[in-house]
Amino acid sequence: MQVDEGFNSGDDSEALFLNTLRMVAPGTLLNESLENIIRARTGALIVIGDGPDVIKITSGGFRLDCELTAARLYELAKMDGAIILDDEAKRIVLANVQLLPDPTIPSDETGSRHRTAERVAKQTHSTVLAVSQRRNVVTLYRNAIKYVLRDVGLTLAKANQAIQTLQEFRTILDKSLARLTILEFENAVTLGDPIWAVQRREMLRRVEAEIEHYVAELGVEGRLIEMQLQELVFDVENEGTNLVRDYMLPSDNRTIDSVKKQLKRLSFDELVDQVLIARALGFSTHMNLLEQPVCPRGYRILSKIPKIPSFVVDNIVETFGNLPAILNSSVEELDKVEGVGESRARTIKEGLKRLRESAMIERRP
Repeated sequence: MQVDEGFNSGDDSEALFLNTLRMVAPGTLLNESLENIIRARTGALIVIGDGPDVIKITSGGFRLDCELTAARLYELAKMDGAIILDDEAKRIVLANVQLLPDPTIPSDETGSRHRTAERVAKQTHSTVLAVSQRRNVVTLYRNAIKYVLRDVGLTLAKANQAIQTLQEFRTILDKSLARLTILEFENAVTLGDPIWAVQRREMLRRVEAEIEHYVAELGVEGRLIEMQLQELVFDVENEGTNLVRDYMLPSDNRTIDSVKKQLKRLSFDELVDQVLIARALGFSTHMNLLEQPVCPRGYRILSKIPKIPSFVVDNIVETFGNLPAILNSSVEELDKVEGVGESRARTIKEGLKRLRESAMIERRP
């Protein structure tokens, strides 16, 4: 997969690309059409999108404006020209048209069909599919993204391998969070402890994103992989968010979302550098940085207590400031927090007691 530098810079572009993959995945009408074209070795150039930017670079051909079927697309692909579909890839708008993109748009492709496809995608921001006549390969272009659609069997094998990696990462993350929980109850956390957990969480997120690509590309063939993925990442997002909320240093320019984006922008080599993660959380670099004692605010631990609304958790943390103060508070003191009340205060105290006991039991060899 080749992508431009901006592909991973935002969730919107990533979601757009995944939606594009789903349009051509197994189980879709367009995928069936592509399979027919590959088997016939006719090749094809297909543009998904009939907006003004696309229409103005077309010449010749004829307008159909008919429903897309696998048979129709297969027959039209026998002609030399490009095929234009609507934005949802449900109707065939034009067929046998010549595409005339700006020739000054840079392209690394050598074949005329793929070079045209790449330039059209960059110029119109549409999805363009180039089916190679000789190599039986479908190449997808979207903006500056180039993605070669792989054989289903190969993609499924890679997805299963990634699931195994995700299982290992989830086990490591769970162990690091369990250790962090024990240290938090003992008020013995140093900065290296939450940074290690944040690091594991971000690595897991990256494997998760890769599997999401496989699931999107596999379509109906990826349902079991998707079920496994959902099971393995259950509640990881909330856990990661509360972890950041517990340990980041607040400022006017630093928010939970900004910290997450900064972590997401780190390369793999940068991600293994714990000092860079500490900087993302707002800590300044100095000697023995990772040995610096830190105190959690309590979001992550409080969120583990059932039936405690998030706004109540926020109010408790805002009132007491950190987890040790919350642990040392009385039922009467908790009762005074807005949204708590006596019954909920007792539930919170009992919940914290059970969490501490559970953490200590897991600590025993």
